[in-house]
Amino acid sequence: QEQLVESGGGSVEAGGSLGLSCDASKYHYSSRCLAWFRQAPGKWREVVATLYTHGKTYFAPSVKGRFTFSQDAARTTAYLQMGDLTPSETGMYYCARAGPLIRWRLLRPDEVDYWGQGTQVTVSS
Repeated sequence: QEQLVESGGGSVEAGGSLGLSCDASKYHYSSRCLAWFRQAPGKWREVVATLYTHGKTYFAPSVKGRFTFSQDAARTTAYLQMGDLTPSETGMYYCARAGPLIRWRLLRPDEVDYWGQGTQVTVSS
């Protein structure tokens, strides 16, 4: 059974919006932080946003003001809403989990202990 289940993604034109979901119900919200990473073809995986147990979120400078990261009331599903997308943001988007330690910054890839399967986002010009 998958521990993180992503949905959403797809294709959108430049300037458009898209939403991703991550079902993290296998973990109690107080036992984990969640993050979204993305990886463009031929590039390193980079963090997009991180949500900690105390509710504070951190965003990569390139997406700040355009992306939001939230949870549903039950805190079992996390949502990444992306706006004003550019073609350079095309890639695989991954939901990721780490322990509850609050790091007061964006999560690093080496701090992730479980990755979702990824969902493709394609932004056309």
